[in-house]
Amino acid sequence: MIQTVEPAKKLAGKLELPPDKSISHRAALFASIASEKSIIRNYSSAADPQSTLECLAGLGVSIKKNGSTVEIDGIGRDGFNTPRAPLNCGNSGTTMRLLAGIAAGAGIECELIGDESLSSRTMKRIIDPLAQMGCRIDADRGEYAPLKIGAHRGVKGILFPLPIASAQLKSCVLLAGLFGDDPTEVIEQKFSRDHTERLLDLKTEPYGTGKIIRSSRGDKIPAQNYAVPGDFSAAAFWLVAAAIFDDASIELKNTGMNPSRIAALTVLDEMGAGIIRKNHRDEGKEPVADLVAGPAELKGIELDSALVPNCIDELPILMVAMCFADGQSIITGAEELRHKETDRLAAMAEILTLAGADIELKQDGIIINGSRDFIPKPAAYPTWHDHRMAMASAVLAARSSGVSKIKDAECTAISYPEFWQHLQELNQ
Repeated sequence: MIQTVEPAKKLAGKLELPPDKSISHRAALFASIASEKSIIRNYSSAADPQSTLECLAGLGVSIKKNGSTVEIDGIGRDGFNTPRAPLNCGNSGTTMRLLAGIAAGAGIECELIGDESLSSRTMKRIIDPLAQMGCRIDADRGEYAPLKIGAHRGVKGILFPLPIASAQLKSCVLLAGLFGDDPTEVIEQKFSRDHTERLLDLKTEPYGTGKIIRSSRGDKIPAQNYAVPGDFSAAAFWLVAAAIFDDASIELKNTGMNPSRIAALTVLDEMGAGIIRKNHRDEGKEPVADLVAGPAELKGIELDSALVPNCIDELPILMVAMCFADGQSIITGAEELRHKETDRLAAMAEILTLAGADIELKQDGIIINGSRDFIPKPAAYPTWHDHRMAMASAVLAARSSGVSKIKDAECTAISYPEFWQHLQELNQ
């Protein structure tokens, strides 16, 4: 599908954001290994979390859906069935990596497959520690899906210093650790998303400049009874859109405010966005708030590389903001972007160049020479079937001097099925 985007003069309105994908995935996975029923409200309808539900159903987990409410009968650590067919993770790296931790820990003989994009992403980061734990896991060429998981004689607890700040890797190892009698200890020096620790009530303590997280069969898996907050990664597109328009007022209700997820807010504050937070509260173990954003006189910044892991998904739209900021902006330490659904550094460099931005691509980042007077050129934007490329291009296109087209625009459904509808609602 090609989506036509006309320039917008004004963006205004209130939005209910899509449910957080990261939390939706985890809520379903953790509910499956609990020993009681969980009722998850506001579960994401996006393609990726739905893949997680389908894979769990293939393992014999009873799942009932009523609108956005999902009821899961937990079967405990030892209740999975051997699936009759490969478990299709679709495009979802979170599904494959976290489910691999559970399936390998449980010793369930199964095969995890994915689409072409997912099958091109390395899984070696999870394969190596799972092998150290005594799990059996084979992969194509030693690192790519399909992943074939086999039975084993038991999970061995390990001490695992995270080589990179990766919530998926951390979660995979901790989930496998839940099946071992001896504790698995994950050392995290650079913080990543902490939804897994929060939702599982795992033991953590300070360790040097970071922390150590432990998991074992001795940990009780809590039921997952709560409403999933709005996705902050989705909010970031509208926060930037409001900041770069001369006439904008956007309120985002029930936005997830987990401190390990909102580094992009810190970046936008430093750039001068002036985003208002109000109505702070908790939903389950996750903080939420309403956000209000409007026009801002942005300035260029050198992004602190320590913030990168906690705004990795928001970097594409932050690059858009930097095009409209006076002065030079520099992003470094972001080579992980090259290993997402597509090479997001190269992809964003091409998108920004099509829009007429002054940029210089680096191996681990990008330099953007921005201006408050920047007006993007209309363009036909490629997306590489990457939802974040499509949405970042759409924000650029709405601010441009003419009509633009977004190729393969249906890919926004991976994380934000209502994106095009919400853009239309705001452009009144």
